[in-house]
Amino acid sequence: MTVPITHLRPEECRPAQDAGLGALETERGNLPLESVDVTARVTGLVAGVEVTQAFRNPFDVSLEATYVFPLPPRAAVTAFRMEAGDRVIEGLLKERAQARADYDRALTEGRRAAIAEEDRPDVFTIRVGNLSPAERVTVRLTLSQPLPYEDGAAEFRFPLVVAPRYVPGVPLDGPPAGSGVIPDTDAAPDASRISPPVLLPGFPNPVRLSLTATVDSAGLGLREIRSSLHEVVREGDTISLRPGERLDRDFILRLAFDSSASLALTPDDGDPGEGTFTLTVVPPADAAAAGRPRDVVLLLDRSGSMMGWKMVAARRAAARIVDTLTTRDRFAVLAFDSVVERAFPGGLVDGSDRNRYRAVEHLARLEARGGTEMLSPIEEALGLLSAAAGERAGEPAGERDRVLVLVTDGQVGNEDQILERAAGRLGEVRVHTVGIDRAVNAGFLGRLALLGTGRCELVESEDRLDEAMEHIHRRIGAPLVTDITVRPEPLSPGGFDLVPGTVTDIGSLFPGVPLTVSGRYRGRPSGAMAVRGLTADGEPWERRVTGHHADSPAARAVWARAHLRELEDRYAAGDHSLEDRIVATSLRFGVLCRFTAFVAVDSRVTADGRPEHHVIQPVEPPSGWEMPMGAPMALGAVRSMAASAPMTGPMTAPMVAEAPITFAPPPPAGSGRRPSRGSSRGSSRGSSRGSSRGSSVAPVHEAPHSPETDLDADLDTDLNAVRPLLAEELARLRAVETTLPERELRRYLADLGSRLRVIAHLADDHAELSALAEELESAERPGARPSDLLRPGDLLKRAIDVLSALTSAPGHRAFWKRS
Repeated sequence: MTVPITHLRPEECRPAQDAGLGALETERGNLPLESVDVTARVTGLVAGVEVTQAFRNPFDVSLEATYVFPLPPRAAVTAFRMEAGDRVIEGLLKERAQARADYDRALTEGRRAAIAEEDRPDVFTIRVGNLSPAERVTVRLTLSQPLPYEDGAAEFRFPLVVAPRYVPGVPLDGPPAGSGVIPDTDAAPDASRISPPVLLPGFPNPVRLSLTATVDSAGLGLREIRSSLHEVVREGDTISLRPGERLDRDFILRLAFDSSASLALTPDDGDPGEGTFTLTVVPPADAAAAGRPRDVVLLLDRSGSMMGWKMVAARRAAARIVDTLTTRDRFAVLAFDSVVERAFPGGLVDGSDRNRYRAVEHLARLEARGGTEMLSPIEEALGLLSAAAGERAGEPAGERDRVLVLVTDGQVGNEDQILERAAGRLGEVRVHTVGIDRAVNAGFLGRLALLGTGRCELVESEDRLDEAMEHIHRRIGAPLVTDITVRPEPLSPGGFDLVPGTVTDIGSLFPGVPLTVSGRYRGRPSGAMAVRGLTADGEPWERRVTGHHADSPAARAVWARAHLRELEDRYAAGDHSLEDRIVATSLRFGVLCRFTAFVAVDSRVTADGRPEHHVIQPVEPPSGWEMPMGAPMALGAVRSMAASAPMTGPMTAPMVAEAPITFAPPPPAGSGRRPSRGSSRGSSRGSSRGSSRGSSVAPVHEAPHSPETDLDADLDTDLNAVRPLLAEELARLRAVETTLPERELRRYLADLGSRLRVIAHLADDHAELSALAEELESAERPGARPSDLLRPGDLLKRAIDVLSALTSAPGHRAFWKRS
């Protein structure tokens, strides 16, 4: 049979103006989301926001529409409503599985319903089901969000698009969890819920966007309003987007306020005996200027052994380090496994708000994977610091502190190679190591800190992380006040007390950054709060803030959201016993979280059973991204590509992040990364001491000895082998004995204590050395009064005496040669 082919003239096959790839064209268009309206009211440092999304069914059959969209990560969603014609249905907050069951049952029975769920702190999904042909349905979300404040300005940031995310791992069998274009994988079991299809470049604007923000300074003294990324129109105190803007980038307003200390006490409705407090502490007005500017390179281990709570803790630690930087500093962030991934191309970047924000966003996306190739990133970091030394115009060489911070579990088998290659250059920079693990490679991380005369902090749990980061902050971020505690003044008949376990993370007080703390209280909304801490000189610092009765409905929701985030982080770190507590907290305070959902179900039947058509709303390509022109990539064929063999090279949009990401597959299960604790050692050694310390071991060389080669000693080494290290520390002590002011001397002695603790550990927990380390670390012990501490001069003399005695002591037989 012969079938003739008739050629069409161009005018016969011209594409319709509003048609998309594979879309059904109708007179009413082809996408269900008609408009997004955002109305915000900024009052002081809190914004109340209502988001309205209008859906329309453009098809001739019943429809279920799905929209994946972003919200601010710190926002508290407190209400949900569905409106259809004359029907208004208030959403109910329920446990997530129950809400889904109610939604599915309603669709099966032919009733209209909507559900709102949180999939990530900043990614949410709304489904609206059983829309009749040509019907319009509106859903409204009510939320409150705190505004970050720094250097005299607050920032209102509202995201408008979910950017494509790279998803590693092996695709899972079975039905997908969502309707997105990337399959679920073992690394991201809900990838299909956070990967909406992306519109082709040049697609006509499919959604009408309206955004207005009204600003009330609430007595803070508003000086200026600036918009970033969008063209706006200002009428009085109201700022609006110009018509025609697309949902392809964040909306940002920066508000110049004069901040002041305050304590707002907001009682609960119906229960005046309990409420929420919001404390704002302003940095001391007479604070000394920050220290010298810094060049900082942050190395973050994201290898497979960091999976679970360690990765959560490592990301938190790295983000807090980035937050301590100022505009005077320069920095780089390198994440490594089998490859090195950079937050910024090129060298060091200025510590501007934008760069720090991008760095923290980059860190938040990191997940554990691959092997631990540590030598290359350490060499790259040292190269960046060396190349950047004194290169800033008009700045003398050596006027900047050079700092390397390594966050890792240290589980590598090539310690000798790393130390051999890097030891000669580590003396040029200050090296701080943060070891995160319950079986951390303390010996290796201690050696790196010894060579870089820095601090070694070992973190065995997330509870220990905050204390460890306070120590690192003193070295990097130059905080004005650390180790802050808050406590109501002694209760009087009109006072209040705090509800245990409800106070949010306090942190430290930095120049130009007011500290905000919130929590729950019991009692009357009157009284005062005492805020105590330690200054950079180790002196006690205290402020008293008088409370005032406040009518701030957002305060309770903002606190609850922050509290839920802390609980969810602990859940993600492995404490799954918290699920019931998270659900109960979410339901009690009416704030959406990962374990709950809002569901609105109409009592009226509008269809014959479940919807006949399903559409997931495509999102805009993010502004500034280079999206592919090939049609199959844009709207859904990504699924088949992502389901292919493991990916080993950078992805192209729409799954690529802002900076190209290279991925090396993790080692096969069972291949192992950690050296066996009972493994064979060098031929000159006997059997190991055993595994009681839970640490990796490395080859140890007998001779020749020098401070560098002796660093190869591991946990089996006694005092004889670490004596050269003690001699090196003694020489450094004598060199700084008369050159450091008291404040710097306290820091140096506390750092020395952390290094001596590692050496004592290497020397079979040498009692005298351990005692000295304890004394030296007390030079900056949180909460200690100066009168409780030895004077720095006395500590210095004691350290010199002990180290002199230990370095000249007669040798003992090595542990492994004892009979």
